Amino acid sequence: MRLLLILALWVATASSSAQSVIADPYVLRDTLTLLDTARQRSIPIALYHRADAPLDGRPLILFSHGYNENKPGTYLLYRWLLDALVKDGHVVVSVQHELPGDEPLAMKGDIRAARMPSWQRGVANLEHVLRHLHRSCPQLSFDRLTVMGHSQGGDISVLFATTHPEVVQKLITLDNLRLALPRTLHPQVYSLRSNDQPADPGVLPTDEEAADHHIAVVRSADIGHNDMGNRGTPEQQMWVLGLVRGWLGE
Repeated sequence: MRLLLILALWVATASSSAQSVIADPYVLRDTLTLLDTARQRSIPIALYHRADAPLDGRPLILFSHGYNENKPGTYLLYRWLLDALVKDGHVVVSVQHELPGDEPLAMKGDIRAARMPSWQRGVANLEHVLRHLHRSCPQLSFDRLTVMGHSQGGDISVLFATTHPEVVQKLITLDNLRLALPRTLHPQVYSLRSNDQPADPGVLPTDEEAADHHIAVVRSADIGHNDMGNRGTPEQQMWVLGLVRGWLGE
C-alpha cells in the first residue's frame, strides 16, 4: 500500500506515469519524466529502491551519467553499480541530463567555459528532482544525501555540491575532468581517477590539500575512463563497486 501511494503521488506531480522494471528480485526501478515548467524542460528519472523494504529512513544518492551524445535512456545504464548500492540499503535516483535536441557537448576550445551552461543545466535538473523527492518521498533520509556522477556527470555533481554544500553529505566522482573538486571538509569528497584521462590543471587537490580536508583521491592503474561506465569487465566493475561501497560506509 505504501508503494502504491508513493507511485500515485509521482504520477500526480510528473508529466508521465511511472513504469516499474525488475532486473533483480531485490531491486525495483520506477521510471518517469518530470517537467520543470519554469524552464519547460523534461527530466527523465529512474528511482531504484529495494522491492522488499519501505523507503523510510533510506539514504539518498543522486546519480548523474557520463556524456553519451544526447542519446535517450542513458540514465538507465550503470545498473551494475546502482542495483548493488540499492541492495546495500540506499535509494538511488538516476537523472537523464541530455535530451536529443540539446547542443552537442563542446570538445575543443575553452572547454570549461563552453560546457558551463550544460553543467548549470544539470544542477537545475538535480535541484528540480530533489524538490520533487521532498514532496513525493518525504520519508527518505535527505540529511545523508550523496551526489555521484561519472565524467560529465561527475562535473555536474561537483557544481551541485559546490553550489549546495548545506544539503550534500558526500560527493563521489568517477573521473570528472574539468571542474575542481571542492577543498572542504563538508561535504566529504571522494574521487576515482582513470589510467587514461588526465584531469585539467587544478581539478585534483594537492597531497597537502587532500590531507587537510580528508579528500580521498584513488588513482587506478587498471581502469580506464570509459570502464567506469558500462564498458568495464566484471572484475573492474566489482573493484569500482567495492571502492564506492567503502566510501559510502565511512
